Amino acid sequence: MGELISVVTDRWQVIVIGAGVAGLVAAKKLRDAGYHVLVLEARDRIGGRLHTSSQWAGPAIDLGATWIHGAGPQNPVSRLVDELGIKHFSTDSESADIFYGGSHKLSSSQYARLTLIEDEISAAIMILQDAERDVSLRDGIYSRLSYSSRSEEEQRIIDFVLSSTIEHEYGGSIEQLSSYWFDSDEDFSGDEWVLYNGYQSVVEYLAQDLDILLEQEIIKVEYESNAEVIVKTKSRTYQAAQVILTLPLGVLKSGRVEFQPPLPSRKAQAIRKLGVGTLNKCCLHFPYAFWDTRYDWINNIPDTGNKGQWVEWVSLARHTNQPVLIGFNAAEFALHVEQLDDQDTVSSAMAALRAMYGANIPDPVSYLITRWSADPYAMGAYSYNGLGATPKARDDLAKSIAHRLFFAGEATERHFFQTVHGAYLSGVRAADEVISSGLNRIP
Repeated sequence: MGELISVVTDRWQVIVIGAGVAGLVAAKKLRDAGYHVLVLEARDRIGGRLHTSSQWAGPAIDLGATWIHGAGPQNPVSRLVDELGIKHFSTDSESADIFYGGSHKLSSSQYARLTLIEDEISAAIMILQDAERDVSLRDGIYSRLSYSSRSEEEQRIIDFVLSSTIEHEYGGSIEQLSSYWFDSDEDFSGDEWVLYNGYQSVVEYLAQDLDILLEQEIIKVEYESNAEVIVKTKSRTYQAAQVILTLPLGVLKSGRVEFQPPLPSRKAQAIRKLGVGTLNKCCLHFPYAFWDTRYDWINNIPDTGNKGQWVEWVSLARHTNQPVLIGFNAAEFALHVEQLDDQDTVSSAMAALRAMYGANIPDPVSYLITRWSADPYAMGAYSYNGLGATPKARDDLAKSIAHRLFFAGEATERHFFQTVHGAYLSGVRAADEVISSGLNRIP
């Protein structure tokens, strides 16, 4: 980061609110174009929903985003990682050990039934997305698959597929996700990369030579069409000709930041209608690996009444030789787990693992736990398209106001929301909009 002089000028050409990927990319592009840019960040660190822990010897642990999804040549984040020579490895979603109710592995007949149900769900979604009206995924899929008349085993498998492939992917519950639009995002082709030293290496590169002030929580943004934008924090007031705002959707929805005048109705409606999902991790470091380290993923089809509970685990052992398991929880169960203290969370995770691997497996020697919905500067993991929202809401959220106030962040990205590369592309777009406005043209 750039070193700020002791008395910082309050007036800047551009202020970027938020030092996550979107904000850092936008600030970097503007600085490289010659703009005088200040980044204001509420946290005591940079990165936003990218947060790497180096607490453990061995692999760094990303507590926020972990993967570069679709790490092919079209993905700007994987291209950057390649350019910087950052070490990475690929996980294989097909490399999974699947348990069915406790220590029983999925039998061949159950696996065939799982595959059949996955196909049924895919077919149901195609029909629902061509229906006359939008419904929640739960109502639509349960109806199409005649859920209530299925056997208990089939119900458990249906719920597992919906949790592991949809709720864990999009963060929202199937009761809230729009059957029309939940999967309106697009994918880049390529492998699923994990960075050995975590996303922090990318964050630190983007932040080089930028002027960044930490612990600057925004409380008010005042903007007029022909006036400079005034940004107020709890301790100071700043002004700039233009502002790029990259606050997470959860923070915008909370109303913690006041806008004067109020945001235009379409933008306010977009903030209200788009959903904010929850995905949390319980990272456990063990004295040794007691699981089959040939697999990257461990899946658990829970007993009846426990749907969505500790259904997905990723193992880092195959790639790092470290006995680390990361348990994921999404949607409603993730919100429930956030209410537990650390010890109860670990106990809940270990109960699930001991059901699969037996009572004699060791306790973890250390743990790391996330609570993204309880985080006041995130208030959720990432955005989703809930019932009543359409992709156009993201366009409305991204639309600038009078060439003064610009918006970026994964929630503003219509095609690649919920991803790091989506946040990256939104920052590039916002910076391009500032430059093309000509309002702050550099001589």
